[in-house]
Amino acid sequence: MSLFAYHLRQGLRSLRRTPVLTALMVLSIAMGIGASMTTLTVKHLLSGDPLPGRSGQIYYPQVDASTRGERARREPLDMLDYTSATDLWRDGPADRKALVVDSPVKLSAPGSQEPAMMTTLLSTTADFFPMFQVPMAYGAGWSAEDDQRRARVAVISSELNQRLFDGKDSTGKMLRIRDSEVRIIGVLAPWRPSPLFYTVAGGRFAQGDTADYYRQVEDVMVPFFTGLQINAGNFRQFTCNKLPEKPGYLENTDCVWLQLWVQLDSAAKLAAYQQHLQAYVQQQQQLGRISQPELTRLRSLMEWMDYNGVVPRDVKLQAWMALAFLVICLFNTIGLLLAKFLRRTGEIGVLRALGATRAMVFQQCLIEAALIGVGGAVLGLLFTLVGLWSIRQQPLAYADMVQLDMSMLGLTFATAVTTTVLAGLLPALRAARIDPALQIKAL
Repeated sequence: MSLFAYHLRQGLRSLRRTPVLTALMVLSIAMGIGASMTTLTVKHLLSGDPLPGRSGQIYYPQVDASTRGERARREPLDMLDYTSATDLWRDGPADRKALVVDSPVKLSAPGSQEPAMMTTLLSTTADFFPMFQVPMAYGAGWSAEDDQRRARVAVISSELNQRLFDGKDSTGKMLRIRDSEVRIIGVLAPWRPSPLFYTVAGGRFAQGDTADYYRQVEDVMVPFFTGLQINAGNFRQFTCNKLPEKPGYLENTDCVWLQLWVQLDSAAKLAAYQQHLQAYVQQQQQLGRISQPELTRLRSLMEWMDYNGVVPRDVKLQAWMALAFLVICLFNTIGLLLAKFLRRTGEIGVLRALGATRAMVFQQCLIEAALIGVGGAVLGLLFTLVGLWSIRQQPLAYADMVQLDMSMLGLTFATAVTTTVLAGLLPALRAARIDPALQIKAL
């Protein structure tokens, strides 16, 4: 029998001899693991990379064409005015460029039994689909030519396709958006970016609800300029130097309301685009349209999400509180392990007298702590699953996405075993330093 197998058998025997104390230690670890892993799983979900392997190539340009106020801003406005957005979209050394704006819209499907509904329309350009790797179930997105000629075509979400067409291939069918009809040319596969990164805006000083970043994708997507035509008057203005004559009609106004994303596949292209952006700002300054050229930024996707604070503050606070609770549970476990090992001083003294080294005693105590960690991991996993289930029952925008993936499952077990072994270091060291002569004399 190997030494490890011997220590393992002895550890199991020791745990069975003190079932109440063993149960208390396992429960202490499990509660700490359950609370911490529940909140960390939510935080992991909300702060994850929505485009793994690609986010470093996606950038969000910002220029500020607003007039200088009484106090100069330190950061540009989060969105672009129409002139700046379309200028940068039409020109610039980017691999791909996508204009983005969403708006509420009334929609119906001729021949469908479903009544007209209010939903969200995304007006964007053709590069949106390959840039963000949007999965398609049927058909495809539109072309750059469709953008230019303002084609009346649309791509719909899988949820809307299920609702209106029972999930079947609906390409070629018509939708009625307000007073216009568009032809469906594509249907998305189930797609739920977390967060909904391409509409993130508001900045660190915004007072908006970050939970809106975790809603489902828009039900209908149409070419950008088509959307401006068929949904005119329904676009939301954010900051305006001068209020538009007709609210919601924002083309060629001083209002900021559009977003632009660019894809830059190399460091050289990034440098070239930065130079282009600075040249554009200088040109617009000479024309008198931009007064603060220093308010120009080019943030990567992850930098943009971090700037906007997409992880809700209460989730961060809960994560810190849960980790603090785990630390308290570990200190409790340290105390229980110390009491358990010191109660066995006579047994350990005999082992030492029979030739067991301090290292052997130390190893056996750590293996016993690891066994407690495995038990805590199993029970903690059950607590985590219950915690995530309870979150899914809450009225949160991201509740339906809260699931325990394989990475967090592995982290749960690794955290439970590792923290318990760490908690057992001090008690194991104390047990290994027991003087065998004193213990045998006391027997």
